[in-house]
Amino acid sequence: MIELATPKISSSAFVDRSASVLGDVTIGDGVYIAPNVSIRADEPGSRIVIETECNIQDNVVLHGLADSELSVGRGSTLAHGCIVHGPCTVGKGCFIGFGSVVFRSILMDGCVVLHRALVTQVTVPPSRLIASGTIVDGRLEDHHSEVPDHMVQFVGSVRDTNLELAAMYGRTDRGRPADGAR
Repeated sequence: MIELATPKISSSAFVDRSASVLGDVTIGDGVYIAPNVSIRADEPGSRIVIETECNIQDNVVLHGLADSELSVGRGSTLAHGCIVHGPCTVGKGCFIGFGSVVFRSILMDGCVVLHRALVTQVTVPPSRLIASGTIVDGRLEDHHSEVPDHMVQFVGSVRDTNLELAAMYGRTDRGRPADGAR
């Protein structure tokens, strides 16, 4: 019989009651988990780690294959409806846009994947911009530019707004208790 691990959720994180968190999941300080998020490390040997001050927006899916790890680095934002499927590493300060899919990839620190992109089986160097609708399958083309300053500011403002929400909701009764119970 498979034994499921119990999620470890920081007492300063906000996890909306409609979110689902299963298995070997660690959620760090100041993380905001919005409504209808699914975080599943329920396959044998899978693990998900969400570091501090991350922003996980509505309808995001994080799932790990058996014997894999999925990590989301400090201060990263996963926007509405994106899917990040492990094995996968999302570096510090990254942004993954609406409806994008990232699978079997490494996004190094500061990467921005805009909306409806597909990123699979690739390592993306630090501070690279993947444009909306782009398909990156196994090889990153040279034309992916560095993240422009205005986009760095946008990503920072989105994260900051949602960290404020995490703090505000954390002072209310809307979130899940720190022990991960529903």
